Amino acid sequence: MILHFSDLTNGLAGYILIASPFITTPPFAQTVIFICAYSPQEGAMGIIVNRHLTKPTPEELLQQLGIPPIPQQAQFSVSAGGPIENAHGLVLHSTDWETNGCIPVTDKVMLNASLDVLRDLAMGKGPKHALLALGHANWAPGQIEEELKNSIWHIAPCDEYLLFSPHYTQKWRNALHAISIDPGKLSYFVGKS
Repeated sequence: MILHFSDLTNGLAGYILIASPFITTPPFAQTVIFICAYSPQEGAMGIIVNRHLTKPTPEELLQQLGIPPIPQQAQFSVSAGGPIENAHGLVLHSTDWETNGCIPVTDKVMLNASLDVLRDLAMGKGPKHALLALGHANWAPGQIEEELKNSIWHIAPCDEYLLFSPHYTQKWRNALHAISIDPGKLSYFVGKS
């Protein structure tokens, strides 16, 4: 089911934005973005959840931060979260783990900028599901609403499996299929009959 902005009673936070197949240029072509914060007065902030980074690996990242990884315990993946502050890490994680600095986004997903979550993940004591994003995306007030009007994005409820899935290359297509859009059947040309 395709959602429209007018269908949402509490704004976009906790929903995902799926890039329209018509967006063909970086940094947002074929992206799935989890919206972490939204306000009509302040705009929106989100994290791209389907741009897997092979470097740095979780182990390399922990080492750079001075956190000793325990083999096979660092169970999280790293994503290019967006073009803004891409050296700054934010962790999306399940709500089964919490510390100071956790910001609830939904009843199942939290946002965290603390190193505590990475330390606990390295020791195998962190949240069951976690995604470390380097960088994020921002929209000025009114910008995301305009982009939604112009069909640049599709809105969908957050699916935690999709959000934390390690199958990065399939997330965009899976998200479109979840709202009954097949990108292979869309025409990129408009004509008159």
